Amino acid sequence: MSDFLLPDIGEGIVECEVVEWRVAEGDTIAEDQPIVEVMTDKALVEITAPEAGLVTKLYVSQGQIAKVHAPLFAYQVDGEDQHGDHSNDGQASQGKADQQTPREAPLDQASASSAAADNGFKGIHKKVPASPAVRRLVREHELQLTDIAGSGKDGRVLKEDVLAHLDQASHTAASPRQASGQSTRSTHSAASDATAFENQAPRVEPLRGVRAVMAKRMVEAASTIPHFHYGEEIDVTALLALRERLKPIAEAQGERLTLMPFFMKAMALAVAEEPIVNAQLNSAGDELRYYTQCNIGMAVDSKAGLMVPNVKNVERLTLLGIASEVGRLTTAAREGRVDQADLKGGTISISNIGALGGTYAAPIINAPEAAIVAIGKTQWLPRFDEQGAVQRRAIMTITWAGDHRFIDGGTIARFCNAWKGFLEAPDTMLLHLG
Repeated sequence: MSDFLLPDIGEGIVECEVVEWRVAEGDTIAEDQPIVEVMTDKALVEITAPEAGLVTKLYVSQGQIAKVHAPLFAYQVDGEDQHGDHSNDGQASQGKADQQTPREAPLDQASASSAAADNGFKGIHKKVPASPAVRRLVREHELQLTDIAGSGKDGRVLKEDVLAHLDQASHTAASPRQASGQSTRSTHSAASDATAFENQAPRVEPLRGVRAVMAKRMVEAASTIPHFHYGEEIDVTALLALRERLKPIAEAQGERLTLMPFFMKAMALAVAEEPIVNAQLNSAGDELRYYTQCNIGMAVDSKAGLMVPNVKNVERLTLLGIASEVGRLTTAAREGRVDQADLKGGTISISNIGALGGTYAAPIINAPEAAIVAIGKTQWLPRFDEQGAVQRRAIMTITWAGDHRFIDGGTIARFCNAWKGFLEAPDTMLLHLG
């Protein structure tokens, strides 16, 4: 028998949550077969089998915390008898040495969770196939997968099946109350409703993974960095028109052109005029480090929590190159599968709260960066032109947050004006492109 130890994932991570076992005790496994998905404070990681064999024990249950270098599961290596000797290599001593050495499997960013389920993988919930997201939804509502009729391939339970099950349960619970008539309801006072609420136990969910790290870092940033906020309106009428003209060209090359690549490119050009906004203060607070690279992060509201992957070297990329990276990182973040390299090395960030409908926000700096901008939704509003005539213009609200230890109001205003100038007259960016 061999114990598989949870490997050192790096980045100072000492524990992770077991999201889904892809095998059960007694299952036969092949080398490099996906065994389990774990959630670190960075992303979802898939662990594969180090060699072929038979799973004999799962040490950590789904939803529980696994420790680095602690046993995760036990297995019997293919070709070993019950004493652990290798029958094929003819070297008993080497077989015993292998038997006594805990094994660690390689780690890959998980990319096959739903694919494995689609291919008929049954999971561990009494062999009912379902994706990790559906299993999490089932756990949140304290249901059992075996109680839900699956409409997917091979009886796979889909999100729609869970919602339909919940809807049916709520109607069933409501029927007796409806049959009793409104007179029964009238006998209940507000006090009895309040008592019922107090007696109802809330659903408790541990704060883990990305959300736990977000909570810690936001508290640290808000309490250790003096924030200076600066608001402005930007007329993006010309920018929207330019994007509409370029969209078909980008789509012909397989890229989806949003406004984000324009925001990022204009920001990199503005950084060239105010390089201190792309600098960082060291931990001792006595040294500024100026970066020539402009690695722009974008806050993504993922299912695992808030992630801020960054596009590297924006100053050297074309709009199509930025669009490609934005698409790749957005997809990865929403699936909770961002590579750790994409989360490191950011120098300035954008939070596009307007994509969800917000108009104003006061963002918190993504330390150790010096600044972050929150972009509000674009609204068509009346504005006066130079002749005093009213025109319909696309107005976008933005709010900057700067590290007031070394960025003052004048600096952030000049930087914002430069950025605004490129966005309001996007054709002027051509003068600065290499």
